Amino acid sequence: MNRLFLLLLCLLVVLPARAEIVATDVGGTRIALAAPARRIVSLAPHITELLFAAGAGERVVGNVEYGDYPPAAKALPKVGGYSRLDLEAIVALKPDLVMGWESGNAPASIARLRAMGLSVYLSQPNLIADIGGELELIGRLAGTETAANAAATAFRERYARLVARYSQRPPVEVFYQIWKRPLMTVNRKQIINDAMRLCGGRNVFAQLPILAPTVTVEAVIAANPEVIVASGMGESRPEWLDDWRRWNTLAAVASDNLYFVAPELIQRHTPRILDGAEKLCAHLETARAKRAKELK
Repeated sequence: MNRLFLLLLCLLVVLPARAEIVATDVGGTRIALAAPARRIVSLAPHITELLFAAGAGERVVGNVEYGDYPPAAKALPKVGGYSRLDLEAIVALKPDLVMGWESGNAPASIARLRAMGLSVYLSQPNLIADIGGELELIGRLAGTETAANAAATAFRERYARLVARYSQRPPVEVFYQIWKRPLMTVNRKQIINDAMRLCGGRNVFAQLPILAPTVTVEAVIAANPEVIVASGMGESRPEWLDDWRRWNTLAAVASDNLYFVAPELIQRHTPRILDGAEKLCAHLETARAKRAKELK
């Protein structure tokens, strides 16, 4: 009996205790989890998608409106929209981790959740290359490292292939239109700009100081982009993309370079952005081919 007791005691001494999981988010806030998160609430559609991609889908207990991918995410309890969170619903789900979106969630809401004692990690991958790291981070926080690391590796390999194929192509001036009224675009700090850069595109409004600035029709005409790309709100090409045809002196209109990329493929910070980037790159290749033909 004494021998068995001593053996068990030795094993307890030898086996290391699982260390707490520590991470510092994009805003500099440090969170520490005693164990991998088992009840996670997502505060943005792209975060929901990242959680599933990292193998943590079964641990997500709360989701936001428009958090619709993968299909299993649609059935999750909703906690409002990313810009108008239902704090009571979040707390009622008793999460051990809340994953928020730095530029999308209201700072006041995040502050209140933290004041209530919840662990809130803010995510903001502004570059395509950052997505692999986000997958790995989620894997650590949720204890799904194997699946997350595999997903990150596959993502990086595919991204590298796109970079090798398109990043050195001749530049194309691009206006990316998020919406019509107000007329909105993106600056150089937005991940869509990184997709344009990957494809050899130059964002004509890259230098504006706001992440998603409002511009005027006159400013677009003055910039005279060779390509106009629109996203809109759904899977169908927005009718207002063709409104640019009334300004037939625009280079994009003269060459019929008005293109559409579904917003969920290029506006979400997830592995699927590479699907959107491939479509965008193909559009810019079409524009280059037209340019070459016109120069002959």
